[in-house]
Amino acid sequence: MASTPKASAPTEGWIALLGRRDEPTDGVEDYCTFLGQALAQRGVELKKVRVRWREKGRAVALRELWHESAGWRGNWVLLQYTTLGWSGRGFPFLALIVQSVLRLRGAHFAVVLHDGTFSTTPRLRDRIRNEIQMWVVRRLFERAERVVLAAPPEALHWLPSDPTRAVYIPIGANVPEYRGGKMFSEEQEPKTVAVFSVTGGDARSQEVDDILFVMRRVNERIGPVRLEVFGRGTDKARESLQRGLEGSDIELTARGVIPAEEITRTLSAAHVMLCVRGLVTGRRGTAIAGIACGLPVVGYGQPGSDPAIDAAGVRLVPWRDSEELSNELVHVLTDEKLWQELHDKNRLALELYFSWNAVADRYVKLLAANESLR
Repeated sequence: MASTPKASAPTEGWIALLGRRDEPTDGVEDYCTFLGQALAQRGVELKKVRVRWREKGRAVALRELWHESAGWRGNWVLLQYTTLGWSGRGFPFLALIVQSVLRLRGAHFAVVLHDGTFSTTPRLRDRIRNEIQMWVVRRLFERAERVVLAAPPEALHWLPSDPTRAVYIPIGANVPEYRGGKMFSEEQEPKTVAVFSVTGGDARSQEVDDILFVMRRVNERIGPVRLEVFGRGTDKARESLQRGLEGSDIELTARGVIPAEEITRTLSAAHVMLCVRGLVTGRRGTAIAGIACGLPVVGYGQPGSDPAIDAAGVRLVPWRDSEELSNELVHVLTDEKLWQELHDKNRLALELYFSWNAVADRYVKLLAANESLR
């Protein structure tokens, strides 16, 4: 693991501009907190400023931003973009208005695109909303002096052919890194599968169905196993999971949202992480948490589409191929040599891509690349 740079007094100030707070946890705010701690070791102070349009209304929030930004001329402002952060109904025009305020104040504008991929949908209103969101993101890209992408450029079809101002920076883990040693143990029973967050857990969602199918298959092939679910949505998913696992040798623990330190302890004590909440990419914070804890990850995805994920201890199968997902999970849980190989790859990928030291170094390089902007 790369050593942490020696702390020094901050000599430069950047602003991380956040929109609406997400509940019950805010991954973007956590991202800025961890990034700020790493940047402080590099002489950069990152100040978090939230545009409270949801609580105070857009007009009041913009007026407050105008007054607060009076001293930001010449400073980097990093607008943290998610659709939810800047819109209540999926039309994030407010982000463009905020960018105009920053331009009038003479700040250097960078945008961090936490959202940058757009899924296809059959409903007309959703397609219209997607097109508007894509238009907004394109305008932000065009107006920004620098752009941070949380996904590889190849995955973003809306990017211009020569996106020279954009850099792919995988997100760091929003949990403390696990620093202890970790070894596979054949004697440690039952084997524990960790699931971090479930979307739509209040009903028999596709994610819940996938978890149940995979865990029953694993149980049939290797015997008693333990399923540990925690994070957003898992409180609501508990009843569906309990009902679906009745009659099996699967021990279930569902704990809901837990503190970051407890997430690290839980992941470090498990054998493998199961990811069915979308594709595993460099912007999937739950999967990155597993990588940061040295935990092999099994999930949906496409090998070769994300260099950071390819470098990590991750086993990917085609989207919604739950049978192959079961096969990979069994393989990792029963093959000590494979488990150790994936664990070792995670430690290296953490150092190269996902540690906050690596993330902060990429930010410093990006924002100091053109001295004529200073």
